[in-house]
Amino acid sequence: MLKLAILVFVASGFLLLMLSAAWGLQRGVLFPAPPARPLTAGRGVEPVVLDRARGGYQALFLPSYEPTQARAPVVIFAHGNGELADDWIDEFAVMRDWGWAVLLLEYPGYGGSPGAPSESSIRQAALAAFDWAAADPRIDAARMVAYGRSIGGGATAQMAAARPVAALILESAFTSTRPLAARYGVPGWLVRDLFDNLEALRRYRGPLLVVHGTDDRLIPIGEGRALADAVPSAEFHALPCGHNDCPRPWGIIHSFLASHHLLSAGAPSSP
Repeated sequence: MLKLAILVFVASGFLLLMLSAAWGLQRGVLFPAPPARPLTAGRGVEPVVLDRARGGYQALFLPSYEPTQARAPVVIFAHGNGELADDWIDEFAVMRDWGWAVLLLEYPGYGGSPGAPSESSIRQAALAAFDWAAADPRIDAARMVAYGRSIGGGATAQMAAARPVAALILESAFTSTRPLAARYGVPGWLVRDLFDNLEALRRYRGPLLVVHGTDDRLIPIGEGRALADAVPSAEFHALPCGHNDCPRPWGIIHSFLASHHLLSAGAPSSP
């Protein structure tokens, strides 16, 4: 009996150690922030500070290339977990050519943004980004579109559930982090940052575009289909790519915005 008790004690201790490690290390896995560097300034890029009362989340504002517009529509973009806002400046030149302004959200703990990344802090930063843009006199508050890639889908789905976005675009996004954690043997109840995008979309009834790679090995395409199924009349497009190698689907996005009357008058035709 003593040997059995010792065996149970050792096994319990080992299990507790493994659970503690899974709890403590998961944010390092979920948020592998690249080496910090200050947000880019210049080149028509304006660093902005959001919600100073909470420490000042950061973002990059890229004005429209149509300076004659009184107010420009804006796309608020939330990047993937291993990226920085700086990485996306050149990518969005296409939308700026359409007459759109762009707000690239930086996550707490990424780049020069203060704080630490978590579901809660990223949600607050995303809401602060929307509120900042809605109050800026250069922005048409009736045409504010949220666009999230990968984990950025969690930020923008939360934004769409809590703020009046004109449309939502999700690329390579997931239903929640629980199915992803289960693939690595982490039980759902141990997940700290759930990012329940499916639940958020059940509270959203605006235009939704979901694009997902058919060869995505990190987040299976079924996750994207489930997100689209959560919103009536959502558009779903399967792309011939994986998770991190998909070209920006500008043609699909242009058609989606046009179908919901969100493009600026005189915007270029579909790429």
